[in-house]
Amino acid sequence: MLSHLTIQHFAIVQFLELEFHQGMTTITGETGAGKSIAIDALGLCLGDRADANMIRVGTEQAEVNARFTLNDTPHAKSWLKKNDLEDSPSDNAECLLRRIITKEGRSRAYINGTPVPLSQLKSLGQLLVNIHGQHAHQSLLKNDIQLSVVDEYAGHHLLLQKVKDTYQGWHFLNKQLKQQQLNQQEKQASKQLLEYQIEELDAFALAEDEFQEIEQEHKRLANSGALLTMCQISLSQLSEGEEFDALSLLRKTVSALEHQVDNDPSLRAILESLQEAIIPIEDASYELRHFSDNLELDPEHFQQLETRMSEALSLARKHQVQPEFLFEHHQKLNKEYQALNDCNAQIEQLIIDLEEAELNYFQQANKLSQSRFRYSKKLSKKITASIQQLNMEEGIFEVSLTQASRNTLSPLGIDSIEFKVATNAGQPLQDLGKVASGGELSRIGLAIQVIISQRVSTPTLIFDEVDAGISGATATVVGKSLRSLGENTQIFCVTHLPQVAGNGHQQMFVNKQSDGKTTNTTMFKLNPEDRISELARLLGGDRITEHTLANAQELLVQ
Repeated sequence: MLSHLTIQHFAIVQFLELEFHQGMTTITGETGAGKSIAIDALGLCLGDRADANMIRVGTEQAEVNARFTLNDTPHAKSWLKKNDLEDSPSDNAECLLRRIITKEGRSRAYINGTPVPLSQLKSLGQLLVNIHGQHAHQSLLKNDIQLSVVDEYAGHHLLLQKVKDTYQGWHFLNKQLKQQQLNQQEKQASKQLLEYQIEELDAFALAEDEFQEIEQEHKRLANSGALLTMCQISLSQLSEGEEFDALSLLRKTVSALEHQVDNDPSLRAILESLQEAIIPIEDASYELRHFSDNLELDPEHFQQLETRMSEALSLARKHQVQPEFLFEHHQKLNKEYQALNDCNAQIEQLIIDLEEAELNYFQQANKLSQSRFRYSKKLSKKITASIQQLNMEEGIFEVSLTQASRNTLSPLGIDSIEFKVATNAGQPLQDLGKVASGGELSRIGLAIQVIISQRVSTPTLIFDEVDAGISGATATVVGKSLRSLGENTQIFCVTHLPQVAGNGHQQMFVNKQSDGKTTNTTMFKLNPEDRISELARLLGGDRITEHTLANAQELLVQ
């Protein structure tokens, strides 16, 4: 529960330090005094949005500190432990929330002295305090709020989370499938072009490195005549000349030297060199003869090479690649085509996964729906009994649920909801927004809030002028109902009704003071005598008589 609240330089508050207790605390004050200012400040510690306009004029920053005892708050203690933010592991653990706002609009948040992001502050705040605003009954006309009322009453947190999780899984797959189908449509034209290009290249069937080999052989065959002539001339000059050739001349020279070497031994080295030179010339002649004998002069084969090379060049120009890279281009197109086929396979698998995810979603959604139908009947009876106590004696309330089409998936489940009411005997049940007046809607909203509050585990509940539009005997019933709720829960109730204020276990008074230059709001606890005076003021306004004091005394529940 909330035990201490310190407010500094917030709005028209200069400094305020408050101590709170268990039970129902009512907060009253004159119109415009700022009865909700402490609640607004507390909201900052619970993760509400900050604004530089919240800072008191003439100051640099606003600061709010809220201390909570966690004796009966296991969920909050578990959250702190999980996030390594617990103050101490003792049974009397406390939690301090702190929020600072600077005039530049920046905000800092702390949990037990540790800086934290605002999301963590908000997450913890939801486990500590539940605030019901004065316009909460207006939101009851919205379908999602109506569903949340049923879910809160039934405690559907786990069931609802499973539905949300399965919906997110389905939604993700559905988004992927639509994107893949869109990609497939966009690539359909590309696929048709690829099919044509690949068929063309498949028919040509150029092997790896084949073009380079064709090019080389074509060049050789194109020049085979000149090569043959060159070989014949070279052979004639080397060794096969009719009149003379290099090898014959060399041999004659060797023979001549052999006859003279005995006359002059110094010629032997020259002779040996020439003898050795004969061998490579003979080898070269042999190789040249072999090359000449094997040189093809096949016009038909040359024409075949010419045709294939011409086709390769033509395909290369068509595909805008160099002919030597035509084979690699062919392989690349095959891979692209395979990727498009893989896309089809992915789509087929996504369809299967999506159907499975949808089935899983409806299994969880049906469980939630069945539970909602059971609790809706109970809730209808409770709200009917409550509004009848709130001066709607003939009122009947019904939570009407129907299942939506299976074509509609929602993170909130498959149920369509409608709050219906009949405010007078003999009238048919109709939509809440069409039948209930402002005052009736306010009473119905209050009845729902009280019933839901009895079911939630939040240790502190705040009702900020939720009794607007209520008076007389109805206000008395509301006050008693809230006091009963406060027997086991800490309740704060900002009110202008003496019947409600008198039911508080304690009462706080908000006062606004001004010296003409500055304004300051204060808030303090009233003793029993001051409570009677305040209740009398609420009853009779500025004119307090013995009669209004006596009535105030009767309203004060001891």
